[in-house]
Amino acid sequence: MIEVITVVRVAFNVFSWLIIARVILSWVRVPYNPAIRFIYEITEPVLAPFRRLLPRGTMIDFSPILALLTLSLVESLIIQLLASL
Repeated sequence: MIEVITVVRVAFNVFSWLIIARVILSWVRVPYNPAIRFIYEITEPVLAPFRRLLPRGTMIDFSPILALLTLSLVESLIIQLLASL
C-alpha cells in the first residue's frame, strides 16, 4: 500500500509543478515549443473551472492558487482513504 501512496504523492507533486511552470511561463514570452504546449494542455482542464468561478476583469489570475490548494486537499483525502484500507 505504501507504493500506491507514493505514486499518488508523486503524481500530485508533478502536476503541482506543472501548474507552477505554467504560471512562470505566463510571465515571459517564449517561442512555440512542444513542451510548453504540453504544459498548457495538461493544466488547462484543471485551471479553467477555477477561472470561471473567479470574477473577470482582474489583472491577476488567482486560478492557479485555488487549483494548487484544491489539489493539496484532494491529495490529502486520497492518501487518507488509501491509508485506511
